[in-house]
Amino acid sequence: MSAVVNVSRRDVLRGIAAGSLVLGVGRLGSPMTAWAVGEAEAAAFSPDLFVTIAPDGAVTIVAHRSEMGTGIRTALPMVVADELGADWSRVTIEQAPGDASYGSQNTDGSRSIRRFHGRMRRAGATARQMLEAAAAARWGVPATECSAADHRIVHGPSGRSLGFGELVTAASELEVPAEDALRYRSPEQSTIVGTDVPITDGEDIVTGRATFGIDVRREGMLHAVIARSPVLGGRAKSHDAKAAMAVAGVVKVVELPAASAPYAFGALGGIAVLATNTWAATQGRLALNVSWDDGDNASYDSAKYQKTLSATAQKPGTVMRNEGDVDAAFAAADEDDVVSADYDLPHLAHASMEPPCALAEVTGDGCEVWAPTQNPQAAEATLARALGLAPEKVNVHVTLLGGGFGRKSKPDFIVEAALLAREVGRPVHVTWTRDDDIRHDYYHSVSALHLKASVDRKGRPTAWLQRSVFPPIGSTFSPAAKEGSSGEMGMGFTDVPFNVPNLRCETGPADAHVRIGWLRSVAHVYHAFATSSFADELAQRARRDPLEYLLELMGPPRRLDLSKIEYSNHGEPMETYPFDVGRLRAVTELAAKRAGWKRKTRKKRRGRGLGIASHRSFLSYAATVVEVDVDRSGTVRLESVVSVIDAGLVVHPDRVRAQMEGAAVFGASLALTGAITAKNGRVEQSNFHDYPILRMNEAPRTLDIHVVKSDAPPAGVGEVGVPPFAPALTNAIFAATGKRIRRLPIAGQDLSWS
Repeated sequence: MSAVVNVSRRDVLRGIAAGSLVLGVGRLGSPMTAWAVGEAEAAAFSPDLFVTIAPDGAVTIVAHRSEMGTGIRTALPMVVADELGADWSRVTIEQAPGDASYGSQNTDGSRSIRRFHGRMRRAGATARQMLEAAAAARWGVPATECSAADHRIVHGPSGRSLGFGELVTAASELEVPAEDALRYRSPEQSTIVGTDVPITDGEDIVTGRATFGIDVRREGMLHAVIARSPVLGGRAKSHDAKAAMAVAGVVKVVELPAASAPYAFGALGGIAVLATNTWAATQGRLALNVSWDDGDNASYDSAKYQKTLSATAQKPGTVMRNEGDVDAAFAAADEDDVVSADYDLPHLAHASMEPPCALAEVTGDGCEVWAPTQNPQAAEATLARALGLAPEKVNVHVTLLGGGFGRKSKPDFIVEAALLAREVGRPVHVTWTRDDDIRHDYYHSVSALHLKASVDRKGRPTAWLQRSVFPPIGSTFSPAAKEGSSGEMGMGFTDVPFNVPNLRCETGPADAHVRIGWLRSVAHVYHAFATSSFADELAQRARRDPLEYLLELMGPPRRLDLSKIEYSNHGEPMETYPFDVGRLRAVTELAAKRAGWKRKTRKKRRGRGLGIASHRSFLSYAATVVEVDVDRSGTVRLESVVSVIDAGLVVHPDRVRAQMEGAAVFGASLALTGAITAKNGRVEQSNFHDYPILRMNEAPRTLDIHVVKSDAPPAGVGEVGVPPFAPALTNAIFAATGKRIRRLPIAGQDLSWS
C-alpha cells in the first residue's frame, strides 16, 4: 500500500532526495524538471512538483487537493502512477501545502478529477517518456520499442529491462519532451486507474493513527474556544473576564473585533477564552456571561421569512431563460388544464463529523497554520489580509478533514486561530464545539419555488413556468447581491431538460439574514426537488406511469441547446461537456430496471411505493429510485435505494460507489429531518438532538449503486448523488400514501393513511 506524508513548502524547496529526478506540472500546465542535487539547485524550483523518482526507484507523488473522505488523495496520484507505469506499492504520497503554483487547490465543486486528470497524466507521461528514452539510449534501440511496466522499462523485442531507479541519472541529463510530443498509454495498458485500490489513508484512519485538524499539537500551544454573537452582526456589550480567568487552566481572555457585512471569509469576532486544554476553555466561556447587542438581524424569524420568499415566488421576476410564449399558452389553456405547485426548503447546516478547528503559530515575519481546509490558497490569502502579511509569509499545512461538504473551504475559523496566536505570542488551537458549528455556519440557502404548467388532453405540458427565490451565496460577499447568480440558476434550473415548447425560468430578490455558503450539491438541492417533484405530480394527474411520463417529458436523446442564456456549465466548455439528454435518459432507464420498476409498480400495495428522479449536476448524470414502506401511523422506512451514475471516465470505482452511498445517507438526512430555523435572529438548533442525521437503524435496508462505464471525459462525483434523492423519496411516499410533500423536511408532516 502506498504511504502518505505531509510536506511543507520549505521541505519542497530544500529538495526531496539528492540525485532524484523531479518533475512537475506548472500552473499553466507546461512540464518542468530539475534534479535535486543539493539545496542550492533545489531552491531554484517553485513547489509545483507532482512526481519524484529516487535512485532506489521509490516514487513520490504530491497530492495537492484535500482529503475529506472522497479518496482524492489516492485517486489523483493513481492517474500519475498509472501513466508512469509504476508499481503502486512503491509509491509514497505527499500532501502539498497551500500554494498557487499547484493550480487551484479548492477541493469542492466536484472538480478535482475533471480539472486535473490531464495534468496528472502529463506528469506521469513526461517521467515515463524520459525513462524510456534513457533506457533506449543505453541499449542503442529506438525509444518507441521501450515501454514501462511494473516499475521497470522494458525493451519489447529483446525482453531486457531496467528498474526506474537505475535510469534516474541518465534520464536527468535528457531534455524534457514538449507537451505535444508526449505519448500516452492506452486504456488497455492501465493497471491502476479503474481499479479499487485501497485508499492511501485507510489503514491509518481505521487504526487511529491518522492526523486530522483536531489532532495537531505544537509545543507551548494554548486551546481556545470563542463566544460568538448568537445573531449575525451582533456585538458584545459586556462580559465577565474575571470569572472566566478564575476557571482552572484558563490563561487569557481576548476580545476579537466584531465582524460586519460583507462577512466573506473573515472571523466573526467575539470573546475568546484561551486555556491549557479545551475543557478549561469551554468552562471559561460558560463563565463569561456575555451580554450581546444583537444588531440588525435580531428580528429574523425564519418561519415568517419563508412566507416572504413564497410571496415573492408568486410574482413575475427576472427572466433567466425564455423559450416560446408561455403567457400565450397559459391564456389558451382551459382553467382546469393549468396546474401549479409551490415548494419550500429550509436552511441547512453542513454538520461534518469534525467541526471547524485550526492551529496557528504567528512569528514576527510569518504565520504557520495546520488546518482541515478544503481551500488552503483562500486560507493563505485571507490570513495575509487579516494579519497584514505578504502572502508568501503565510504557510498553510493541510491535514485530513473529518468531512467538509463545502464548509471547510471557508477559512473563518483559521483566521480566528491566527489572530489569537498573534495576540498571545504562542501557538493557538481553536476548536469549534458542535453547538458552535450548528449555530454559526455558512448555511445552505432557504428557498421558495413556484412551478406552473398547462397540459394537453394527454397530460403533456404545453407551457412550463418556474420561479426560484433564495438569498444567494453572493450575499455573503456583497450586501447588494439579492438574486441568484447565473451559476446558481444554472444548477438544475435554467438547464431543466424537459422538452416543452413554451418554457420560462425566473428568479426574484431575497435578503440574507445569515451567512449563506455552498453546501454539497448547492442550488441543485432545491431545484432538483421542485422540478422532479412537479414532473411526478403531472404524471399522477395524467394517470401515467411516472417513469414513462418522465422519459417522455425529457424528449428524445439530444444535446440541450443553452446557447441563448448565460450558462456557466460548472466552468467547463459545452463542446467538451454538453448537456446530453440521452445520457440522462439512459441512467433513468437503468435505475428503473435495476429497481424492478415495472414488476413492483404493477403489484403495488397501499403503504408501499417507489419513486424516481434523475438529474444532471456537476457534468454527471444520476438517477435514483427509492422504495419506501410507510405504516398506517405515517412512519417511513427506507426499504431500498438504487442509484446509477454516469460520470464519464472513472479513476477509482470504489470511491465513486462510496460517495453515492454517502449521498443516499446525506440526501435522506436532509429530506427527512434537515432544517435550520431562526427566531429573534438566533438559530434554534444546536446539536444532533435537534439537527439529526440518519442513524444506522434508519438507513436504507439495501443500497444498489451502479457506475456506468463510459469513455466520456471525467466529470463530478462527490455531489451528484444528492439532488435526485429527496424527490425520489417524496415521490415514493406519495405512491405509498397519496400524501404529496412539497415542503422539506418531511419530519412533522402527517403521512398517516387508512
